[in-house]
Amino acid sequence: MLQELSHMDRITQLQDEIQRLLTIMSSTIAYLTARSTFLQVSEQIPITKTRNPDKYDPPELFEANKNELVQDLIVKAKQIEYLIQSLPVPEPEQQQANRLQALEQQMQDANEEYIQAVDRAKNLHRKISEFLRTMLDNADGPVELVR
Repeated sequence: MLQELSHMDRITQLQDEIQRLLTIMSSTIAYLTARSTFLQVSEQIPITKTRNPDKYDPPELFEANKNELVQDLIVKAKQIEYLIQSLPVPEPEQQQANRLQALEQQMQDANEEYIQAVDRAKNLHRKISEFLRTMLDNADGPVELVR
């Protein structure tokens, strides 16, 4: 059980790191689209739109920021890879099926015990109610025990 908890902790940690990776990716795309200028990539395709210089970063700064964002992505991807490698090897399918079957049997046994306990409680309640009714009905006379 404790081992399963640590697996769940790792899975939760993995989910958190994937969420952070997605946030970094989203921020990277937002930065790259918002702070870049339009460059001509082909002589056949002219630039038809320009940005004000205050709307985009100078090429050196843009390149430095882009490299930093790439490094952030690489570091986060490596952290995720490490977490994936630390996850346990899944148990074989037959072993899982056997374990689930045993758990199902335990659940059925517990349910039967619960039903028996409820029946006993109902029976005791009925006997106590009958006994109290008898006592109240025979408040002046001798009390008979109900068995």
